[in-house]
Amino acid sequence: MRTSDFDYDLPADRIAQFPADPRDSARLIIDLGSSGVDHRHVRDLDAILREGDLLIVNDTKVLPARLPLTRGSGGRVEVLLLEPAQGNESSRHWTAMVRPGGRLKAGEQLFDPGGRPVVEFLGRSASPDTFEISFTGHEEPIDIMNRLGELPLPPYITHRPADRDRYQTVYARRAASAAAPTAGLHFTPDLLGRIRARGIEVAKVELVVGLDTFKPVTVEDPAEHRMHTEWYSVDPSVFDRIERAQRVVAIGTTAVRSLESAASSGQLTGRTNLFIRRGYDWKVVDVMLTNFHLPKTTLLMMIDAFVGDRWRNIYATALENDYRFLSFGDAMLLDRHAP
Repeated sequence: MRTSDFDYDLPADRIAQFPADPRDSARLIIDLGSSGVDHRHVRDLDAILREGDLLIVNDTKVLPARLPLTRGSGGRVEVLLLEPAQGNESSRHWTAMVRPGGRLKAGEQLFDPGGRPVVEFLGRSASPDTFEISFTGHEEPIDIMNRLGELPLPPYITHRPADRDRYQTVYARRAASAAAPTAGLHFTPDLLGRIRARGIEVAKVELVVGLDTFKPVTVEDPAEHRMHTEWYSVDPSVFDRIERAQRVVAIGTTAVRSLESAASSGQLTGRTNLFIRRGYDWKVVDVMLTNFHLPKTTLLMMIDAFVGDRWRNIYATALENDYRFLSFGDAMLLDRHAP
């Protein structure tokens, strides 16, 4: 497979700028294998899923990690926090994307709108396109983020929702991620209650989402693409429930990544650079609910590994039927065992 095999035409007007309201009113295209597709809504999931299914969600929460700062000269600088040292949000040392990071000097102070120094720029990190920063002063990093920060919406979303909770899942727990697990944005407490009432269990895992997950692959041979690592955690009880389940239904590619990383490595907690693409030996996930993804991304390659070339017909059908794409868009329910 070549990266160019994962390209498709995505018109700008098909990129959703606002989340569905209510959340579970998002449309849902259902993969029926050789029989084609069906068109439903996310609110219908309690009727679509089967008794004995195990629904697994990623309960990470998005940090207000985009900091608008200024240099001593008055020039604007945007710091997008990606990850703290040792995975501890109270750490004063973070890896970040900084614009314009190439113009800053190591040791340079960056200031909040009130003129107080809050960040020291340390220089480039070991990972491409990222930098190291340190918080200064006595204020805790999370307090600085809550005071100054904005939720890091993807660049293709040009309208910020009035309610910032619309870029959080209703079950979000620990604030740690630089992006939302967007398939989970479709769920409401009522829908989850109806799913549980049908005898379908819901379990939680964590994958701390980094922006690299969503970046286009820039090399023509996907095998040469470098995946950055992300923190994941799966409670031992989740795998006990997986053993009893008829099917494992993962909500979003991040839940998939967490489960398959744990199963592949034998480590329930750690860092993963697992790149799931054609030829991957699936170990846990049977069904996946996910949004539509950008062309030439590792996420689209994961979908290809899950259902093969069927993704092309699913995407083409969704475009023909006015589905909304990407983070605030509609969803698809994929079954890798569909005949």
